[in-house]
Amino acid sequence: MIPSALSHPAFLARFGPVYEGSPWAAEAVWPQVEAGALDDRTALAAAMRAAVDAAPPELRLALVRAHPELAGRTRMAEASVKEQAGAGLDQCTPAEFAAFQRLNAAYGARFGHPFIVAVKGTARADILAAFEARLANDPGTEFETAMAEIHRIAGFRIADLFAEG
Repeated sequence: MIPSALSHPAFLARFGPVYEGSPWAAEAVWPQVEAGALDDRTALAAAMRAAVDAAPPELRLALVRAHPELAGRTRMAEASVKEQAGAGLDQCTPAEFAAFQRLNAAYGARFGHPFIVAVKGTARADILAAFEARLANDPGTEFETAMAEIHRIAGFRIADLFAEG
């Protein structure tokens, strides 16, 4: 799959969802894509990451808030559903589900956005442990940790899109 071979609408349809609820990240790199500079998945991921990192704080906060809670029952983007199911979050025991709900509430109250972690390849117990540990972070550290996790998620999604062809 070669991004520069896609039309503008096709590129946005394919790569717009990479950063949850934030198609502006794909839109920001379109001129480079159109010029053929981002046909490599690593280059595309780096350019999209740079666009997100350069965005105003309120746009970055909106990106973080666009993510669903873990093991929640809210409507999610297709990629989030697959990622959470891949980590078994759709198969929580009642105790695990209760723990996720308790932690989601505590985290949201403390930080004003959902807990973000790249769940791909991570066990539920490890996710819960990270959740508990990160509740002790200060808000600035936790925001930057959430952004780093969002970039990891985006990297996985871009790799999957390139693998799909």
